[in-house]
Amino acid sequence: MKGLLQRVRGARVEVAGEIVGAIDQGLLVLVAVEPSDTVESADKLLHKLLNYRVFSDDEGKMNLSLKDIDGGLLLVSQFTLAADTKSGLRPSFSTAAPPALGAALFDHLLLQAQQLHGKVASGRFGADMQVHLVNDGPVTFLLQT
Repeated sequence: MKGLLQRVRGARVEVAGEIVGAIDQGLLVLVAVEPSDTVESADKLLHKLLNYRVFSDDEGKMNLSLKDIDGGLLLVSQFTLAADTKSGLRPSFSTAAPPALGAALFDHLLLQAQQLHGKVASGRFGADMQVHLVNDGPVTFLLQT
């Protein structure tokens, strides 16, 4: 499972002009599910997302996690993140999970996040989404489980 984590000052997701998820300061995470991923992969990714130290402490060092700052978590499914781009000039999506597995594991990740962290929002799986964000730093990391 892949999560492209972006530290944001704010972010929102729109579907057909309607805001379906929004956060203030926190993390926007684009999530890709691959065929070999499991519930354990999703749980491991969530643990990293909640505890990864990407927020600055009083000395300006990245020592604080999302939990430490009580920030928002915005999860957005993005199967293109699982694309195989090693050869050619067109991405191959054979390395992305089938839609049913992707939806099931994304839903699991979202439900667990909502149970463990108070400020959680999401996009809509499979929808054409417009993602708006103010990347803080910019700080962006690719996490893999």
